[in-house]
Amino acid sequence: MASLAEIRAKLAQQDNRNNREGGGDNTIYPHWNIPEGTSARVRFLPDKDDKNTFFWVERAMINLPFAGVKGQADSKPVTVQVPCVEMWGMACPILAEVRTWFKDPTLEEMGRKYWKKKSYLFQGFVRDNPLKDDKVPENPIRRFIISPQIFNLVKDALTDLDLENLPTEYEDGLDFIVTKTSKGGYADYNTSKWARKESALTTEELEAIEKFGLYDLKDFLPKKPAESDLKVLKEMFEASVDGQAYDQERWGNYYRPRGLAAPSSGSAQSSDDSAKASKPSPAKVVSKPAPVVNEDIDDEIPFDTGVDSGTMVASTPVETKSEGTGGRRAEEILAMIRNRQKKD
Repeated sequence: MASLAEIRAKLAQQDNRNNREGGGDNTIYPHWNIPEGTSARVRFLPDKDDKNTFFWVERAMINLPFAGVKGQADSKPVTVQVPCVEMWGMACPILAEVRTWFKDPTLEEMGRKYWKKKSYLFQGFVRDNPLKDDKVPENPIRRFIISPQIFNLVKDALTDLDLENLPTEYEDGLDFIVTKTSKGGYADYNTSKWARKESALTTEELEAIEKFGLYDLKDFLPKKPAESDLKVLKEMFEASVDGQAYDQERWGNYYRPRGLAAPSSGSAQSSDDSAKASKPSPAKVVSKPAPVVNEDIDDEIPFDTGVDSGTMVASTPVETKSEGTGGRRAEEILAMIRNRQKKD
């Protein structure tokens, strides 16, 4: 039997994990929650990693929707986010298939559904905060998950020859003003911009950097999949296209919905025994229609992105298993994938 100290330690560990999953430390600033017609003024800071040329890192994730969880009665549909390995300069087994779909106009909608979703991780201070209920953490250096729409505005200004200093300079830097409006029923940030005048960090901000230090932004990217994990990703992708339920025993030690435990020891992890070698951190579920950002690995993106276009698009659900055209389309796609595998 466990000792009282061991029981207390276990309970404390569970409490800490629950706090992280609930966004307890509030490190990420949810700029997408600011009221329409308001602005948040932020000051970006450099990356701790001095090998990073930029003051941000790019992240690319792929949504894999499943009909539910296998073996669970009345299970609701879940969406598991998995990393697109193009982040590491690797060939993505999912996008290798999806790219071919855009050659057929009837498959474009499916292609967008499974295309990588880009976002960009920044860090900095929130200097003007319109969120009245925002709880500033002890460490005021926040992290930002920035959409391609805002990122393009950030990036384009950096090529302006009139810009003399880096915006992240402590003495002569620039604030960035995130402004939220709406267009076509969706949030629009195209009026966001850099401040016109330079400003120095305050004494309090400099003391926070000294006390807490900067984040190494790459630490918040998903774990790089091993070669064996690529087979799991492809297997999950094909099952998703086929409209199957998420299989905890096959994939639970690799990528799984939040709240779902890993399978018990000895359970099968994949149809391919060689896929047992590596166990990346679990990906999170994207809640629909009200996505929530998690503090654990920050995999969830509270916005939808276009196909490498940097524009915001509406997320249109596509039935992958039905008696209508959606089911037939999924079957046709799976047939294409399997025929290509035979040829290879």
